[in-house]
Amino acid sequence: MNGEGGGRLVFLNGPEAAALAFARAGFEVRSEVVGGGLEGDLVVRLPAPAAPYLRAADERGLKYTLVHVGPDDGEAEGSYQRAHHRLEEPAVEALARTLATLPGRRLRCLAFGYKQGLPTDANWVIDVRFLDNPYWVEELRPLDGFEPRVVRMVLSQSAATDLLAGIESVLRKALPLYQKGQITVAFGCTGGRHRSVVMARALADRLADLDGFEVEFAARDLGALRDREQGPG
Repeated sequence: MNGEGGGRLVFLNGPEAAALAFARAGFEVRSEVVGGGLEGDLVVRLPAPAAPYLRAADERGLKYTLVHVGPDDGEAEGSYQRAHHRLEEPAVEALARTLATLPGRRLRCLAFGYKQGLPTDANWVIDVRFLDNPYWVEELRPLDGFEPRVVRMVLSQSAATDLLAGIESVLRKALPLYQKGQITVAFGCTGGRHRSVVMARALADRLADLDGFEVEFAARDLGALRDREQGPG
């Protein structure tokens, strides 16, 4: 039973370990449903008692899958009585993967330009304007971060490779702990054409083998920049 929008809404009565199992399957974990349609898979841990919360959800017309982990809680019209799935904790991981509508969690490495503002959905924002700027090299100015000459200029700087190595090390430890379906790591330079594109692409390449994550690259402002000349990038 899917929520409105592009994902599945699960109400969960169970321990923290059960919520973490859903997070590993790509669900975002919250304590409440906020807003309208879903943009991804969402699991909400039910409060105690659960019956009033479920009645309120029904009155709102929410479509959800109800999962109860553990023994009967004895609550009339509670999560055990109404559950679509009753199970013990060891079986939660497999159920979460079955219920997920997305293949897994997503890491999005985003390039952006500060001239166009901060990305609103970024979890991490990394300012790379301290790196030497290809904009000031005349033959590189009209190019972008996909061009090998631009890539070489940026990644030949020890500050760039040191930064990438440090971020990669931290993210490999931190990302599995997030209870979110998508994590966005955003690199910003002035215009979003040169340095941020190189760095975001490089991080996506470094983390391509990250277990349990689909890793993707995106350049928020590059399309517009290719259509017209901008300032320093």
